[in-house]
Amino acid sequence: MNPNLNLLQPYPFQRLRDLFKGIVPNPAFTPINLSIGEPKHATPQLIKDALVGNLSGLANYPTTIGSNELREAISSWIARRYNIPALSAEKAILPVNGSREALFAFAQAIIDASEITPVVISPNPFYQIYEGAAFLAGAEPYFLNTLPHEDAEHNHVMDFSSVPADILARTQLVYVCSPGNPSGKVMSLAQWKDLFELSDRHGFVIAADECYSEIYFDEAHPPLGALQAAHQLGRNYRNLVVFSSLSKRSNVPGMRSGFVAGDEAIIEKFTLYRTYHGCAMNPAVQAASVAAWNDETHVIENRAQYARKFKDVTPLLTDVLEAVIPDAAFYLWARIKDQNISDTELAVKLYRDLNITVLPGSFLAREAHGVNPGKNFVRIALVASYDECMEAAQRIREHLHL
Repeated sequence: MNPNLNLLQPYPFQRLRDLFKGIVPNPAFTPINLSIGEPKHATPQLIKDALVGNLSGLANYPTTIGSNELREAISSWIARRYNIPALSAEKAILPVNGSREALFAFAQAIIDASEITPVVISPNPFYQIYEGAAFLAGAEPYFLNTLPHEDAEHNHVMDFSSVPADILARTQLVYVCSPGNPSGKVMSLAQWKDLFELSDRHGFVIAADECYSEIYFDEAHPPLGALQAAHQLGRNYRNLVVFSSLSKRSNVPGMRSGFVAGDEAIIEKFTLYRTYHGCAMNPAVQAASVAAWNDETHVIENRAQYARKFKDVTPLLTDVLEAVIPDAAFYLWARIKDQNISDTELAVKLYRDLNITVLPGSFLAREAHGVNPGKNFVRIALVASYDECMEAAQRIREHLHL
């Protein structure tokens, strides 16, 4: 067996199950699960209709590069969403089975471990796929802590000025998540500029995870994207690849549909890798994805539901948690006010006493540079219905005494 498999750590939700083992939640309350970032809003009918209407495609093997129609739909969506010139649908875009599998596979195609031990930088807290991808590619993960900062511009963002020169010299890949999981922080143009200049200097590839890009709360100010930032700075897309998904945007996590886009030379090599990897998208899913990328009405309605929940839920929690509406995404990244109770103890208390499930922040981070930056936070995913989210907030407000 690949010895690097032994480096993989339990997934956060396995750790949560272990934490709750033997605990019986209070039967006086109906269960409300706010731990998993799984969209619960209804899948739009137009997507379901397109899926059912194209089931005849199951009789054909799909190609790795996907249909021309799908790649054109994605290219057109990127151009509309980010106000940039359309990318080449043929050379710069590749459909993938959700951003998760592509984020993992990307490191396997990018990393060259033939001479030195390469480094993969990721934020901390982070999406655990980044770490697993680094280990299985034979690389060394380097965790860049994103901590609360009194300067709002630098709150919960990756500060590359702290990375040692010898680490940057070995860095081949940097994972960036904007809007961030779990903080919901969106990178600024100045922060992108700094990262691009580091990439120019050291030659590493940037993997920009943008799966939360369409969950935001001000229709006039959508989050800045990586391709958009590069265009605004007068750059090309060299060493930059963006990962996006329909899961959160269109409430179709079970459809496993997303894309990668950017540097054409990298996309060409990644396509070659995926041709052997055997991960082409189901033809019926491709047709449904075209319908999803071509429609914005359902996305605007989806955002409105999240905006209402954040607006009404957040104030109810501020007595016991430092909870603020994020820049984007559907998480409250809430710091515990009482330092006498840990994030794991609070998660147990909420589960045992109120039948509410949240995720301890420390489960989303690693001990790095002397600190676990998720410690004393909890991640609350406002993915359940409005009534359930409000009920959970009311329970916490009325019953939680730290």
